Amino acid sequence: MMRRSRKKGLMPGTPVHIGQRKTDKSSVRLIDYDESDYYVLTEATMYDITQQVQKQKIRWAHLTGVHDVELVQTLCKQYSIHPLVIEDIVNTEHRPKLEINPDYIFIVLKTFNLEEKDEISVEQISLILGPSYVLSFQESEDPIFHDIINRLEKIHGNVRSAGTDYLAYSLLDLIVDDYYIFTESLSEHIETLEDEVIENPTTETLHGIYRYKRIVSIARRNLWPLREIVGRLYRDPSSLVQPSTNIYMRDLYDHVIQVNDYLEGYKEALSSMLDTYLSSVSNKMNEVMKVLTVISTVFIPLTLIAGIYGMNFYNMPELTWQYGYSTLLIIMIIIGAVMLAYFRKIEWI
Repeated sequence: MMRRSRKKGLMPGTPVHIGQRKTDKSSVRLIDYDESDYYVLTEATMYDITQQVQKQKIRWAHLTGVHDVELVQTLCKQYSIHPLVIEDIVNTEHRPKLEINPDYIFIVLKTFNLEEKDEISVEQISLILGPSYVLSFQESEDPIFHDIINRLEKIHGNVRSAGTDYLAYSLLDLIVDDYYIFTESLSEHIETLEDEVIENPTTETLHGIYRYKRIVSIARRNLWPLREIVGRLYRDPSSLVQPSTNIYMRDLYDHVIQVNDYLEGYKEALSSMLDTYLSSVSNKMNEVMKVLTVISTVFIPLTLIAGIYGMNFYNMPELTWQYGYSTLLIIMIIIGAVMLAYFRKIEWI
């Protein structure tokens, strides 16, 4: 894990990788295409990166392994990307953001996965939309954009005939679709947890509630800024986003709002579950205390009687009476039975 403290004292715009290294090998996939032609290079070299794309073609360069700062710089400098943008790309702990520059649009956003032991994995995706190119960056080798590559290769949909803005929209749309998968998985786990709270709450149930509250909190913190990002893309006019693509951005904005609403609902459900769990535990404790109170109350008169006849006075006529012991036991049993019957009548037991 590379920490932010490594940047102390460095000049602004000095790229330093911050975050977890998730792959050993960095690579760049180059895809050049137009409506009639398609070319892909899966392991592009430094030389390939610096070669100019043919006119009228769109280039999509996808870089995996942003810990390789030199490779990120080489790719970005080919398109005159500002050093501060490069600095944000290699910082995988950056907050989601949108920067609209005269020559390109820079977007940072996150993707999520639920892993084993109910842990959340957060991945940063950076996108740069230019007039004839789209650059995408991520640290891991997760093939999140595999469907877009298939659509480009097999000419499915409008992506081959449209411009870079539609390609960028398609990438954003795929990420938002991934959010739906994440929220569906989250919903299933929370519903299971809710059943446990109602039927048989245990200490592990409480731990599960806190784990998922943390997961929802992380997801909300990283998804909330996406409302503003997508909202600005369709509300603020830009020469890089065509009117024909703007309507898709509006639809994407609605999807982002919906995903945020899901997370807000999960947050409220988990808070309600926590209250229900604590109330259930409190009720169980009250039941235990009620039983102990009834037992103590029944034994108070019995203890009093036993205490009286346990005193060491010489003249106690009942001590020499033939039926004193059995009579006293019968009296104590009757007192206990009467008290228990009374407690049952008033529904204490």
